[in-house]
Amino acid sequence: MTSQLLILVVEDDQDVQNIVQESLSDGGFEAVVTSSGERAIELLDIAEGKYRALVTDINLRAGKADGWHVARHARKIDPNFPIVYMSGKDADDWASQGVPNSIMLAKPFAPAQLVTALSNLLNAAPPASPTV
Repeated sequence: MTSQLLILVVEDDQDVQNIVQESLSDGGFEAVVTSSGERAIELLDIAEGKYRALVTDINLRAGKADGWHVARHARKIDPNFPIVYMSGKDADDWASQGVPNSIMLAKPFAPAQLVTALSNLLNAAPPASPTV
């Protein structure tokens, strides 16, 4: 069993996936990466609480589920689920489309900004309920 915190990453650009994965690894997190919103929703549905946070791009080329949709789905499962959005052009829509208590990172961003955003959200979140 890993001691790292597992983060679900939804990003359809391979270069950005690599940067995000490396940044999270350097920050002590483990990333599970998918390029589709639909797949992210499936992973959340079967996760049984194993993911500690969601990092999602907003515009996902494949499929109908965008990052806004994935984040809202995650919050249906856990109302306090930490969410970091990433976007190159839709950052201005965050106030109207984003879930409360989330963070928006406008691309391009420094890798340290991602780790800091995640750490801030995880530290602010109430502790996860112990599984019995």
